[in-house]
Amino acid sequence: MAIMTTNHRPIVPIASDPRVPVKGARVREIPCDEITQTVARLCIEANYYLGDDVITALRRARDAEVSPVGREVLDQLLQNASMARDERMPLCQDTGLTVVFVELGQDLNIIGGDLYQAIEEGVRQGYEEGYLRKSVVDKPFSARTNTTDNTPAVIHCEVVAGDRLTLKVVPKGGGSENMSSLAMLTPADGREGVADFVVQTVEKAGANPCPPTVVGVGVGGTAERAMWLAKHSLLRELGERSSDPEVAELERDILTRVNRLGIGPGGLGGSVTSLAVHVETHPCHMASLPVAVNIQCHSARHKEAVL
Repeated sequence: MAIMTTNHRPIVPIASDPRVPVKGARVREIPCDEITQTVARLCIEANYYLGDDVITALRRARDAEVSPVGREVLDQLLQNASMARDERMPLCQDTGLTVVFVELGQDLNIIGGDLYQAIEEGVRQGYEEGYLRKSVVDKPFSARTNTTDNTPAVIHCEVVAGDRLTLKVVPKGGGSENMSSLAMLTPADGREGVADFVVQTVEKAGANPCPPTVVGVGVGGTAERAMWLAKHSLLRELGERSSDPEVAELERDILTRVNRLGIGPGGLGGSVTSLAVHVETHPCHMASLPVAVNIQCHSARHKEAVL
């Protein structure tokens, strides 16, 4: 039977949705201690162990590189990655400012504290236990005082469907981060303008981001969304193309142009300046065309866990 409201419009009962927790049902819980332990582990692993996808890309780059000096640089990078893994030591002295991408399931309950504080404590413990350099300074335009524990982290949190918590830890080095760039192009600039801006950014960066690099590109949204997209694209498996054919073609074209710059491994010249170009897009205002570039060095470090 329909229920009548004061304006005489009936309210029709909604059928139960199996995805909606039933009143009284147990909601999945994750204690903050588990989050802290996981983040600490990921901080150490990301700094010690280069991903298999990156190792594979470096080996392919070594085979493709035409410069003898470039090949030698790539050999050294592969040896460095092997030594870091075997000796359990950082891949680079710059162990980065910790960026954490969080996907928080809407049907999940965090217990025993605050999510962000748990993540910060994980960074603090990981950088201490892993003997990782603490690179974060407070009062950025004045005193620049080291916080002594590599906190605070930069945390990006998204609420998603489900009852899982995904944590993706990215130690971002200063040399590559300093080469970030944003342009607010006009719609008339179009695809060519996007590609030109990315290539010009890489060319201007030169040897500073420690090539061979991974070039993250964000197109669309607003200024801050484009920057987020550019960094988020670096989480993709190295060299994996966009599922959008148009975007994938843009990735291929930009990579070809970037590698024609001749910057090469270590900035010493060669045919492999970048290992991959990853592009992510978002709808934007009809009067705008934001384009962001976030370059990652050859130590394309990131680790993730799903709780």
